[in-house]
Amino acid sequence: MVYAYTQDVPIDTAMYGRIIDLLGDEPMDGQLLHLCVRNEDGSLRYIDVWESEEQCARAFDERVHPAVDAAFGGRRPATEPTVTRLDVVDVRGSALGTRA
Repeated sequence: MVYAYTQDVPIDTAMYGRIIDLLGDEPMDGQLLHLCVRNEDGSLRYIDVWESEEQCARAFDERVHPAVDAAFGGRRPATEPTVTRLDVVDVRGSALGTRA
């Protein structure tokens, strides 16, 4: 089942760039879409779509959290930003190849 969410993160584009650089170019298994947009207050919002919640959790354990830890000098903030789950009705897009 497709898993999608938004997450507001209290970082700027420079920190986001460091995290992305540390993640590298290799696609994460199960990630269908990652969109990062700027909120009015300058913070960032992630909109993510994954093939499953399990694949998302595995990617966070194996790739995302280690990259965020490194970007923050070895230890990410103690609390995770709030995740707002989205009720997915349909997923389409040229990057997907087919509907999920």
